[in-house]
Amino acid sequence: MAEIVTVEASPDGSADPRLADYTDLTDFELRRRREPAEGLFIAEGEKVIRRAVAAGYEMRSMLLTAKWTEVMRDVIDGTAAPVYQVAPDLAERVTGYHVHRGALASMRRKPLPPPADLLQKARRAVVFEDMVDHANLGAAFRNAAALGVDAVLLTPRCADPLYRRAVKVSMGAVLQVPWTRLESWPKDAHLLGEAGFVTAALCLDENAITLDELAERRHDRLALLFGTEGDGLTPGALAAADVRVSIPMDAGVDSLNVAATSAVALYMTRPRA
Repeated sequence: MAEIVTVEASPDGSADPRLADYTDLTDFELRRRREPAEGLFIAEGEKVIRRAVAAGYEMRSMLLTAKWTEVMRDVIDGTAAPVYQVAPDLAERVTGYHVHRGALASMRRKPLPPPADLLQKARRAVVFEDMVDHANLGAAFRNAAALGVDAVLLTPRCADPLYRRAVKVSMGAVLQVPWTRLESWPKDAHLLGEAGFVTAALCLDENAITLDELAERRHDRLALLFGTEGDGLTPGALAAADVRVSIPMDAGVDSLNVAATSAVALYMTRPRA
């Protein structure tokens, strides 16, 4: 059982080293460099913290305002990690924003599995190529969790799904869906074929089949490829795909946001019993 430690603001305004994991959470470049290097990520809010714990992530520490102490009592009782209770103004000063949910946890990252291992037992996989917007990536992960995806593969330049905003937008789904990062793309596309997957690239192409046609084929093992915001999939990714797929549009709209596209495509091609 963890001991709750009350941390007061320093008279001289200096940072308390015990709260180091939570400093400057809004500084994207700082957190992007620091979090993977130190093997940590931040879970924000009661539901996300609970999902992180349920998914087997080890807690480094927790930062709570007083009103959340009892709400999180069972989580506190189940961890040996230090729990720091702070006033709301100190939480804002440390993190750089108003922590309206009042609960943060610093969690240890897990080693990423080899892509081939992840694909071995999967029926539905997705590849997110070079997606750099954390909100889009978080939303896409939530879609993947909800719609039967067994494996998510990220290309080397893809954003960090464990960055606080991505975890928050996904409501913790990034902690539930098995995922890993490819070492080289599109070179590693052969792993999908070797695992028995048909790869379908979502794109704008006059020669593409429609999503309805793809769904009707009922592939047993199917991997969907989604490209970066704006530019879509790279020529290398398109060349590596077995089939190109488009979603028919009306009203002069040429395409959907990548997160919305993933929701539609994953629903239409979800595994059927």
